[in-house]
Amino acid sequence: MTPRVLVDAAAVPADRGALIRYVDGLVAALDRAGADLAVVCQRADAERYAGLAPSARIVPGPHGITNRAARLAWEQTGLPLLARQAGAQVIHAPYYSIPLGSGLPTVATVHDLTWFTESTQHNAVKASFFRSATRTAVRHASRVIVPSKATRDELIRVLAADPTRIDVAYHGVDPVLFHRPSEREIKHASDRLGLRGTPYVAFLGPLEPRKNVPNLIRGFVRAVQDLAEPPALVLAGSIRDADVDAAVSEVPSTVRVLRPGFLAFTDLSGFLGGALVAAFPSRGEGFGLPVLEAMACGAPVLTTHRTSLPEVGGDAVAYTEPDDVSIADALRALLSSSERRQALSAAGMARAREFTWEASAEAHLLSYQRAAE
Repeated sequence: MTPRVLVDAAAVPADRGALIRYVDGLVAALDRAGADLAVVCQRADAERYAGLAPSARIVPGPHGITNRAARLAWEQTGLPLLARQAGAQVIHAPYYSIPLGSGLPTVATVHDLTWFTESTQHNAVKASFFRSATRTAVRHASRVIVPSKATRDELIRVLAADPTRIDVAYHGVDPVLFHRPSEREIKHASDRLGLRGTPYVAFLGPLEPRKNVPNLIRGFVRAVQDLAEPPALVLAGSIRDADVDAAVSEVPSTVRVLRPGFLAFTDLSGFLGGALVAAFPSRGEGFGLPVLEAMACGAPVLTTHRTSLPEVGGDAVAYTEPDDVSIADALRALLSSSERRQALSAAGMARAREFTWEASAEAHLLSYQRAAE
C-alpha cells in the first residue's frame, strides 16, 4: 500500500528554475500515477498545483512564508502540523532542508554536492546553508533521493552517507514544454530576443560561477571572432554576475553577446531548438536538467564530462574540458560541421525520450514506501 505523502513545495522561488521544474514535473507525474498526495505550497501557487495534480489535496501555507527566513522557521513547526492534519504518513522535502521532530518518516532530495566540492564557486552564505541542510538530511532523513549515480557516489564519498538509505531517481523532461519546435516557435523566440533570424549559440541557466559562463564567453569569442558573419551568444538566465560582466566587457565589438534575463516557459523550446548549439560547460551538476531539456528540443549540445553530465548526455552530446581554449576548439568544430550538429540533434532527441517524469515518479514512490516501512 502506497503511503499518503505530503510534498513540501513551499520553497518554490519566483524564477522557477531547473530545480523547481523538478518539483512541478514530479508532482504532476505522481498524481498521474495515482499517488495518495498532499502538496503544501505558497498561496500564490495553489491554483497552479491544483491544475498540475487535480487528485491531490492542495494545502496553501501561511502568507508569511514568502520570506525565506520565515519559511525555514515554519518548516520546523507549521509544516509537521499540516502534515498531520492532512493524514500524511511520509513527508517529502524536495529541496535539501527537512523538518526535524515531526515524528513522521521524511524523504529529502539532495540535488548536488558542489556546496562541498566546489565551495568557492558559490556564495559563501548560501553554500554554508546548503552544507548544513545536506548534513542534516543525511543524518536524519529516513531516505535520501539523489538525481544521479554521480551524486550518490559523492554523497557517500564526501559525507560518508549510508548507501542503503540513498535512492537514485533521475529527472524527466516535460514533452509539452520541451519539444522539437516548429519554425514559427523558432522565429517567435528569435524575434523576442531581437535576433531576427541571426544564428546563435544558447546557454540557459543561472549565471553562477560553477556554470562556467565567463569561460564560455571567452571560448565563444575565440571560436567565432575570425568569422565574416559570427553567430551571437545568448545567455538566458539571471542577468547580473560580476565575473560574467567582466568577461562581456572584453568581448570585441564584432561579436554579439545577449543577456535577456529569464525567458518565458513558452519560449524555451523555440530558444533551445533554434540554436546552432546549446552550450553548458558546467564544472559540476547534480543532474543537468538544461542539458536534457536542450536535447529534447533537438539542439546539438556541448557540455563537460564532469559529475553527472555523462549520465545524462551519454553519446548523444559533444564534450569539452571547462577551460576557454577547449571550449573554443569544441565550439569551432561543431559550428563548422552541420552534419555533426544534425547527428547530435537526432541522437539527443532519442536519448531524451528515455528520461520521463513517469519513471522518476515510480522511483520516488518506491523511496516513499521504503521510508514508511
